[in-house]
Amino acid sequence: MLANFLIGLREGLEAALVVGILVAYVRKLDRRDVLVRIWFGVGIAIAVSLALGAILTFGAYGLSFEAQEAIGGSLSIVATGFVTWMVFWMLRTSKNLKGTLQADIDRALVGAGWSLVLLAFLSVGREGLETALFIWAAAQATGQTLLPLVGALLGIIIAVVLGWLIYRGMVRINLSRFFAWSGVFLILVAAGVLSYGVHDLQEAGILPGLGALAFDVSAAIPPDSWYGTLLKGVFNFSPATTWLEAIAWTVYFVPTMTAFLVLAFRKPAPRPVGDTSTAASVGTAPAAAATAPSTSTTPHLEHP
Repeated sequence: MLANFLIGLREGLEAALVVGILVAYVRKLDRRDVLVRIWFGVGIAIAVSLALGAILTFGAYGLSFEAQEAIGGSLSIVATGFVTWMVFWMLRTSKNLKGTLQADIDRALVGAGWSLVLLAFLSVGREGLETALFIWAAAQATGQTLLPLVGALLGIIIAVVLGWLIYRGMVRINLSRFFAWSGVFLILVAAGVLSYGVHDLQEAGILPGLGALAFDVSAAIPPDSWYGTLLKGVFNFSPATTWLEAIAWTVYFVPTMTAFLVLAFRKPAPRPVGDTSTAASVGTAPAAAATAPSTSTTPHLEHP
């Protein structure tokens, strides 16, 4: 539940920030006539995300056990790829989210502004599809459907509230730091989802080694104990792990986490003393000047 809460919070906050920036910018440009197009695109994105969740939840009924495991294992691996891409993309984009979106809006406003429907759909829909897929994979891994959904829903609700408060200028959040620390946790969760996906493919007979265990600590961590359930629900930890699961977890987690930590927490290189070229270029670039505050905190979304 905790992992799904964080997924809902992180993805929901990202979507809320995107919508807030879209709305605030078109209002600043006095193009309120296109606001309905933004909300139309957001509505389509939400509907498609819900439809995907329903298909994943109910579409496997009637299939054989092997087919269900094959589909579940494959989608778990896909979900791991999506989450990995998401944490690295947001780590980079959070530093200039406002500037990136405003450039896209300027292009979409050409003519009647119908391209805003597509922009809003893609911006919000990406988060929704990633959330639906990852929550479904987590629910499959834990064998539960209600708690992961409740956790994600709570995260999304809090994210919407935070997004509204940020839009109104009442709350400021250091986006870079938030997405960095949540990314560390999500990489750990994604490693467990990947490991469970490999286990599903072993049970489907697609991958070998189902009976070859790397370790079995079921006696020390019973799967039905409260701490065994907690580890399973948050990190998809299995007390009885095969060699292939352990290898997949290690091969993914070690390089991915190392690269993320280096990128997220490295200090910017100091500027040489007397070097004014960078300052001059920044001072003469309106786009850079307009988006500079977003490097450390959430950009203030202007509203009437």
